Amino acid sequence: MTVLAWYGIPSDCTSVERFEELKNAGFTHQFTEYPDAEAMARALDTAERVGIRLIVSCPELKAEPEATVRRFMNHPATAGYFLRDEPSADDFAELGAWAARIRATDDAHYCYLNLFPNYAPCETLKTDSYREYVNRFDREVPLQLLSFDHYPVVGDTCRPEWYENLEIFSDEARKAGKPFWAFALATAHEPYPIPDLAQLRLQVYSDLAYGAQGIQYFTYWTPEKNPTWDFHHAPVERSSGRTDVYDKIKQMNAEIRALSGVFLGCEVVSVRHTGESIPRGTVRLTELPDGVKKLETTGAGAVVSELRNGNNRFIVIVNRDFKNSMTLQIELDETASRILKDGSVVPASIYHETMVVEPGDAMIYMFK
Repeated sequence: MTVLAWYGIPSDCTSVERFEELKNAGFTHQFTEYPDAEAMARALDTAERVGIRLIVSCPELKAEPEATVRRFMNHPATAGYFLRDEPSADDFAELGAWAARIRATDDAHYCYLNLFPNYAPCETLKTDSYREYVNRFDREVPLQLLSFDHYPVVGDTCRPEWYENLEIFSDEARKAGKPFWAFALATAHEPYPIPDLAQLRLQVYSDLAYGAQGIQYFTYWTPEKNPTWDFHHAPVERSSGRTDVYDKIKQMNAEIRALSGVFLGCEVVSVRHTGESIPRGTVRLTELPDGVKKLETTGAGAVVSELRNGNNRFIVIVNRDFKNSMTLQIELDETASRILKDGSVVPASIYHETMVVEPGDAMIYMFK
């Protein structure tokens, strides 16, 4: 599964050692805006030595799309081409034309950008609704995949519209027949806190439960301070090396890698929610999936996702609370297995029917 470092290693820090550090944290891809094509080429050559792939981004890609694409399209470290971040609908025509020029030269690699989250106002989106924004983008800028950013943890609360964003985006991606990528926040900036493992798990497992086929972290390297955002405590600080977030990201990415057999290439059958109240725009669990005889949760409630992958069916249960544990009462038929965090498969029957799910964490069960 693609695990992307967004705002990764800066151009002036390009080195084998830095890319090895990135890979050791569990990343497979990096996105950085390079100052020119020469810097982009150096980074690609360095990344190839380590086994990291890069999304091409340099001024020449906009100024001379065909020539720049021809220069990088056969490089083993090239993953795709970056257009821009968070466009409004007013930008779609220009972006569609630019993407068409790139794809006419190289359609083997994807074009890439992120769409706004649903908490962006319609005045910013330049559409009458968020769903219209996503739908129009797919029709007017026909890329190979869809991606959006949304940072739900604000202070010690979760944005009320986050799961509605996942509902809309995953539905539009499914209708378009395209994979989608989603984000987790790795860098603190007001009002977003320094992430702990529970926050990371809540974001990543919720993204995966809705069918995300790529996980992105904003950011890997701490961006320069600016008047708008006081970026700090990224996995790697600007001048002082790794923070504790690096190790949390490394642990999260190890879990993603171990569980790729569940999530990579999966088909979402349904996503439902439990709890006294459920998030805006979501659907309550009223009918248990096949093989589940009982499913009850305490506290804030859970995401309950049913996935199909190959010949296997999975039930993914995510604790929606990143501060408190959740008690899960679950009874399963005798064919059920439990998928552990290291990817190993054990009979579900060896566990008690009452389980404690840590903050933001997930329980995964498999049925043949």
